[in-house]
Amino acid sequence: MPDLIKVAKFGGTSMADAAAMKRCAAIVKDDPDKKIIIVSATSGTTNLLTEFNAERSADQRKAIAEQIRDKHIKICNDLAVSDSTRQEVTLLLDELAAIASKKQITTPSLQDEILAFGELLSSRIFADLLNSIHEESVDWVDARHIIKTDLMFGGAEPDVEAISQQSEKILSPRLYDRKVITQGFIGSADSGQTTTLGRGGSDYSAALFAEAVDADVLEIWTDVTAVYTTDPRIVQSARPITEISFDEAAELSVFGAKVLHPATMVPAIRKNIKVYVGSSMEPDKPGTWIMRDTKSKPVIRAISLRRNQTLLTLHSLDMLHRYGFLAKIFEILSKHKISVDLVTTSEVSVALTLDSDISAPGNQKITDLVLDELREFCELEISKNLSLIALVGNNLDATAGLSGPVFGSLEDINVRLICHGASSHNLCFLVSENEAEHVIKKLHKRFIG
Repeated sequence: MPDLIKVAKFGGTSMADAAAMKRCAAIVKDDPDKKIIIVSATSGTTNLLTEFNAERSADQRKAIAEQIRDKHIKICNDLAVSDSTRQEVTLLLDELAAIASKKQITTPSLQDEILAFGELLSSRIFADLLNSIHEESVDWVDARHIIKTDLMFGGAEPDVEAISQQSEKILSPRLYDRKVITQGFIGSADSGQTTTLGRGGSDYSAALFAEAVDADVLEIWTDVTAVYTTDPRIVQSARPITEISFDEAAELSVFGAKVLHPATMVPAIRKNIKVYVGSSMEPDKPGTWIMRDTKSKPVIRAISLRRNQTLLTLHSLDMLHRYGFLAKIFEILSKHKISVDLVTTSEVSVALTLDSDISAPGNQKITDLVLDELREFCELEISKNLSLIALVGNNLDATAGLSGPVFGSLEDINVRLICHGASSHNLCFLVSENEAEHVIKKLHKRFIG
């Protein structure tokens, strides 16, 4: 293997059009150590394909397929791609048009197959561009041959051992004298059926590739210059963060910061792979390094916000001095593959925040069936239109006098749930959706500046 291996991932805005692709190609060309390039679908294409899947009218699906065709043919024309690439792109577009004529898109497997078209199209075009400007050979590789998963369509679970084996077989021999371009977001099961890792899963794919080849650096190129102390759209004085630890970055991604997919940190932590976040639009601006240890360890490094939260409160006198009640709750949630974020308990109540709100689409939807099972042994209270605020930093569980200033700053705010002490890297709580931005501004000014 080469002495230094970098894996670079370019998001949808980085693939938006011919100009964006040219900027990304220059970033790749300038660094011979970038060996594996992962791309997302062109900006907006996955949304169109999601609409395509949901649309019952064949005519409407055909119209969406035509939008996708027009967009990608224009990029091909603007980049003057080779005849062979134009033919490959046209075949993919024709295949999507043929699917549009079907009566209805009913099976989750077909929906994932359709969603994969975005990355397959963008990666074909970008590979052609790289080959046209690069002295080093560039191989296009189908990620479905490497990213092996289970059959949980729409949010498949990767098989890390199988991915490692496939990478050794397919990727490792190529890395000595060429670059590889492949797709984020998509994989396949042992049956050969196409699967997806869920929305935003391209970051996760890139981390899995980096882990499989023992990369030294994983680069995430996006439309923001760095990870910020909070959302700069909310707080104008938000500052870019030069470096942040794996643990802090993981907390930020889980609790609402949208620069990284929450699962991205897991493979990077397992192999201690440094992660760099930078802007493909302004590559010369310094980005953020994410690593195991950082020079500075502030108590509060950043503040994140996650909107559209649902608080589920379960009440039963059966909890009082009895065992097994919590186990029963989590058994039901586990059976329906529902992930719990925060938990607080009293003698007769349990309050939970969940990954998906009551009406959210996707695999973790809290259905009436789930609620009915819970109501068999407890009373339920469902509170919506909430936001989760997380203060992320270091030693928050062991810093004396922190809670007073935090909640003293919010004396006019009704705080619904507080979770503190379970992690040394976060303090989080729920507030009303319409007060969330006000809270972020107050706390950022008080603790970060």
